[in-house]
Amino acid sequence: MKLLIAALAAAVLAAPAAHAEQLPPPVPAKRVFESPDLNGPRARGVKLSPDGRSVTYIKVRADDLTVTDLWIADVAGGEPRMLIDGKRLAPEARELSEAEKARRERAGVATRGVVDYEWDSQGRLILAPVEGDLYIYDLGSGQVRRLTRTPGDEIDAKVSPKGSFVSYVRDDDLYVTPAAGGAERALTQGGTELKSWGTAEFIAQEEMDRHTGYWWSPDEARIAVAHVDQTGVDIVERPEVGATGAKVVAQRYPRVGRPNAVVTLYVQDVATGARTKVDLGDDPDIYLARVDWSKDGRTLYVQRQSRDQRRLDLIAVDPATGKGRVILSETSPHWVDITDDFKPLSDGTFLWSSEKSGFRHLYLHRADGRLIRQVTKGAWPVAELRGVDEARGVAIFTANRDLPIERRLYEVSYRAPAEPRALTPAGGWWSAEVARAGGAFVGTFEAPQTPPQTALYRADGTRVRWIEENRLAEGHPFHPYAARLRTPEYGTIKAADGSPLWWSLRTPPGFDPAKKHPVIVQVYGGPGSARVTRGWQNPEDQILLDAGYILFKLDNRGTPNRSTAFKTAIDRKLGQLEVDDQIAGAQFLKTLPYVDPERIGVTGWSYGGYMTLLLLTAPDSPFKAGVAGAPVTDWTLYDTHYTERFMGTPKDNPEGYERSEVVRRLDRLPAGSLLLIHGMADDNVTFDHATRVMFDLQARGVPFETMVYPGLRHRGGWTPMNRLHRAMQTLEFFDRKLR
Repeated sequence: MKLLIAALAAAVLAAPAAHAEQLPPPVPAKRVFESPDLNGPRARGVKLSPDGRSVTYIKVRADDLTVTDLWIADVAGGEPRMLIDGKRLAPEARELSEAEKARRERAGVATRGVVDYEWDSQGRLILAPVEGDLYIYDLGSGQVRRLTRTPGDEIDAKVSPKGSFVSYVRDDDLYVTPAAGGAERALTQGGTELKSWGTAEFIAQEEMDRHTGYWWSPDEARIAVAHVDQTGVDIVERPEVGATGAKVVAQRYPRVGRPNAVVTLYVQDVATGARTKVDLGDDPDIYLARVDWSKDGRTLYVQRQSRDQRRLDLIAVDPATGKGRVILSETSPHWVDITDDFKPLSDGTFLWSSEKSGFRHLYLHRADGRLIRQVTKGAWPVAELRGVDEARGVAIFTANRDLPIERRLYEVSYRAPAEPRALTPAGGWWSAEVARAGGAFVGTFEAPQTPPQTALYRADGTRVRWIEENRLAEGHPFHPYAARLRTPEYGTIKAADGSPLWWSLRTPPGFDPAKKHPVIVQVYGGPGSARVTRGWQNPEDQILLDAGYILFKLDNRGTPNRSTAFKTAIDRKLGQLEVDDQIAGAQFLKTLPYVDPERIGVTGWSYGGYMTLLLLTAPDSPFKAGVAGAPVTDWTLYDTHYTERFMGTPKDNPEGYERSEVVRRLDRLPAGSLLLIHGMADDNVTFDHATRVMFDLQARGVPFETMVYPGLRHRGGWTPMNRLHRAMQTLEFFDRKLR
């Protein structure tokens, strides 16, 4: 580590002095949150048309950051064009149902207009939900027609596999209507908020990345549909404080160790309405993790996860009888993650990912679950199986194979042992959407000096055309400030167990290495999210950089893109090793000659807010001040699936829960060192997490600062001006504490 520090210091000291640099003025803070987006034009929700002739994507309007439209680009060339004008269809935001608000909150949707869409399998039409109603774009006529006009919201809308029907959930029942137009038909009846059909329960949406509760068979003859019974779930009464008043919301929230919703699964005949119950086993206290149909529609595959999440079963179900048998099981002494890597193939075999080797890798299995071969191997993890080209027999996946901080797209033969072949170059972070056949893909690349760029690529990785080049050149929204960008430094330090911990460090524009600078550590630290990546940085960070702060991030043990052992090191002890590793990062910062060791701050949101509180209250904390946003403060108040995965239950792990709790540590919080931020309508990390901290500090007379946001949830509802206010509140606090 000493050699690394010396090399870094030498490199920085060799940089030109600050006064030699000619820099443009700083980015005005308000401009960061105004239109057009400083990130430039970005393609989101990218999909290839079924015939491979065009690419569609969602794009934020240049004149309004709160509205998104649907665009299309022809593979043959030509300029992209708008297909559906979200602002024309929804000129004003409307009040959505609680179910739709919850879906958007869980999915992180922050705009209105076209926020989702789906192609039919023939490429004739595109279905788009807009502010609660459904619209269809007809590729033949080039016209948009409205499919529904109802008081309730149509949610989770889909086009049936052959394009004959549109399905959706409204008022907790599942409906279908002919795609060509005509009368709708209810496939289920009697759905209520407590006993609903076709929806994904809170836990599935928030923690399992499952946002649907029904699945069409390939021939359109059947639908697998979930029934969710929440009557046994505890009611958590939470105040929802808005700008003009408050109400008490009786939310069904399954807190750790308490009952979950009971989810059952049925196969329903679309024509007759006959319904067959799927046998999910004798224990109702399980998670319905994933549901898929075989290519021929003769088998329904169900992934069933045990309540303790140490077992994941793949069940092959006969849809005619509902009888099933377990054909594959994954077990772990820690936990088994749910993924979307299961891919049934036309010959009855399937691809599956497993961490049984110590890293997540792909495996090929027979229809009965027997292993045929391991497809990928090595001391690196597969990130996601993105697609399959069955004609060539290759799996296409993303992986952090070179470095944990970089991601690329690869292909590998699953028919015969082979080394993966990189389809994209190194040096940044790639994501991709792969065509249903042929292996073509839409890839998005970003790097510290490159905003996200999206293009269409052939199966061999050759670029066909740009979708959004988004080049940081004259005319780009960020170009006037580009000279203020400094490429981050990257490196590693060692954790107590010898694990290398990756960090990134960004210095402010006009950086003078001969001076001592304040540092803000930006922390998340929780499972499932790595923050040190060789990617484009949020322009919001430029506010702090332009104010003269060094920004530092470190990925502690428990974060992804590494080995299974690295990820599971935190098992049953949240808030312990993560804190040790972040403090090691702060001690490393203190050794740098240009860091003022007495002016190190920390900030984070959600798990990062929890970490901020833990770091401020650690014995002999190196942190002078912290801004904690929407922090978890007591894991007994959080939900079942997330908390029990890493902590078990309070009954099984009392010591772990006691050590992870925040309030018991607050006697070590220095007076005036905390700014606590929370949305007053948060239905994920509920507001009582914050009030516990407020009450304890007030009861002991310890000064601290608070900023609360009426009507705002954990992610949803934050307008650009709300975000500006939060950013400026954070800057103002750190300026007082660290200057």
